Amino acid sequence: MVIQGVTLALVLALIAYLGSNAAYNLDRLGMMFGFDFLSSTAGFDISWSLIPYDPSMTYWRVFLVGITNTLVLAFNVILFGTIIGTVVGILRLSSNPLVALLARSYVEVVRNVPLLIQIIFWFTAVFSTLPPPRRGYALGDLFFLNNRGFYFPSPHSDVSFLWFAGAIVVFVGAAWLLYRKARATRFHQTGNRKVVRTGWFIWAVALVLACIIGNGFVEWSIPALDGFNLEGGQYVPVAFGAAFVAMTVYRSAAIAESVRAGMESIDRGQHEAARTIGFSRYQMLRLILIPQAIRAIIPPLANSWLVAVKDSSLAVAIGFPELVSVFMQTSINQTGRAIEIISMVMGFYILVSLIISYLLNQYNARVQYKVM
Repeated sequence: MVIQGVTLALVLALIAYLGSNAAYNLDRLGMMFGFDFLSSTAGFDISWSLIPYDPSMTYWRVFLVGITNTLVLAFNVILFGTIIGTVVGILRLSSNPLVALLARSYVEVVRNVPLLIQIIFWFTAVFSTLPPPRRGYALGDLFFLNNRGFYFPSPHSDVSFLWFAGAIVVFVGAAWLLYRKARATRFHQTGNRKVVRTGWFIWAVALVLACIIGNGFVEWSIPALDGFNLEGGQYVPVAFGAAFVAMTVYRSAAIAESVRAGMESIDRGQHEAARTIGFSRYQMLRLILIPQAIRAIIPPLANSWLVAVKDSSLAVAIGFPELVSVFMQTSINQTGRAIEIISMVMGFYILVSLIISYLLNQYNARVQYKVM
């Protein structure tokens, strides 16, 4: 208790010293501490935003734009990086020596090249070399890829977004309940997956019908060439594409090593037993190996997800308008509120990290062996 009390006192003293030092320097410069600047007009444009924004909006809106762009990039990197990393990790254990060698070479090369260099490489050597809009790549006059970005049709509707969000929640919830019910009854009792497949088929038909009905309330904006650029639809800039590809490739290599280590932690007797009773390679992975390996994979996977969110700040090097770019650089230069802005950015990353850690720790606790 004495050691903890002394440690706490030292930490509080350090915080008090840093606070008084910051207050002294702000007073010496004639500046005030506060977040009132968030209601002021930003006055600068942002190259790409998923939510509506124009220069007449406030710095608070700039903060929201940066958060949205950062979360979209990080979510896609986590999703696709996990999928690719899982596949590569399994391929590393393939009995085919050529496949195993290719998977190992992928991991070793990608992991040993700094992420920032990979981002710059994909941006300068790949995406920036795409042809201009007039000579860009097109797929069915709906999707276009050029040196300004990837263009695709976007829906517009008079129906409130909340209705669409509610419908998605209902369908996802119905699918989850259907799956849980099917597994809790026939599947666990008999091992017959027919009930599960029938339920998924009914849900898919209902979803298709809902999309057909909802299409009557939606108008689609199709990209079309107008002058030297494409107008209409929606697009993602090449900076997003370069950051997404580089971060996904880099993160998938780390996840692949976690998957490989988790799979190799399982006793070889489990492999032999599965083959002995006639399991196919897919059945062995799905029913025997992965359910046991997941207990060793989750902890390092959680760290990879946390790092993926933080790595999104490196996209500032190629001009992608994420949180650090639009809020911790441009906004600081215009307002001079460095302490407030940096503390808000730090708070965002801490909050996201705590949420990811909590969710994965909860899942990790559920899949661990229970001591009776």
